[in-house]
Amino acid sequence: MTTLPRDFTASCDDAWRRVQAAPGFLTEREARFLALVAAVTPAAGTILEIGSFKGKSTVGLASIVAQYGLGRVVAVDPFTAPASTDPGLGGAASSYDEFCRTVNAAGLTAYVEVHRMFSRDLARGWHRPIRFLWIDGDHTYEGVKEDIDLFGPHLADGAVVAMHDVLHTFPGPVRVFLEDVLRSDRFGPVGCCGSIGWAQYRPKDGAAPGFRVRRRALARRIEPLAAISARGREPSGIAKLRYQWYRASVPHGAVDPAAWAAQVTLPAGAGPT
Repeated sequence: MTTLPRDFTASCDDAWRRVQAAPGFLTEREARFLALVAAVTPAAGTILEIGSFKGKSTVGLASIVAQYGLGRVVAVDPFTAPASTDPGLGGAASSYDEFCRTVNAAGLTAYVEVHRMFSRDLARGWHRPIRFLWIDGDHTYEGVKEDIDLFGPHLADGAVVAMHDVLHTFPGPVRVFLEDVLRSDRFGPVGCCGSIGWAQYRPKDGAAPGFRVRRRALARRIEPLAAISARGREPSGIAKLRYQWYRASVPHGAVDPAAWAAQVTLPAGAGPT
């Protein structure tokens, strides 16, 4: 059975304090959820963060990694500008220097392995199993699809995939989450927390009826959001009201840590790989 570390609450609070001090875009419930995934996911391998910007989620993940001796967070980002998801850069050509300052100020440089490149370039030589794949990079459909296609084959049994801005009007995350995760029997438990869509990689038992029912139920709520986002422009007027109504119908509140840990427990004999 997957259980929470006894000191998880304190460790999560500490991670959130570091996240709060960092620039970027991540809500408290999302940051706490990422800390939970990093601490509890019952799979062997590394944590890979695709899209680091100025290091906000990086320091949250690295704080947990440092606390529980989980190696290093692998962070990949070209740190180039402009980008539609990085409006805070202004006239700067890159967010790399600020990323380095953020990680250093948190005292976590030793727990982050940073790659200043596009994720597709990192994928060419990638051979490590992944226990947590955090996708928050290129938000186009092509970009998110490429990330899941390139790194999906490296997921360890029981790993967790999470995508940021699934409940946002960017066209990529919501479509890939719908088509490649919710409609796939390779995944078991699924859900949303804030704007994060997540799923546990369960290739051995993802086709179980209980998992299928839950994935399909969430897919039905996500489909209208994907249809609106696919138009490629920010909804306005009636379309915006419809989007807000559909989004509100998707359960995406804060996650109870103990209940989530029990949910992602692997069946007997599966174990980390």
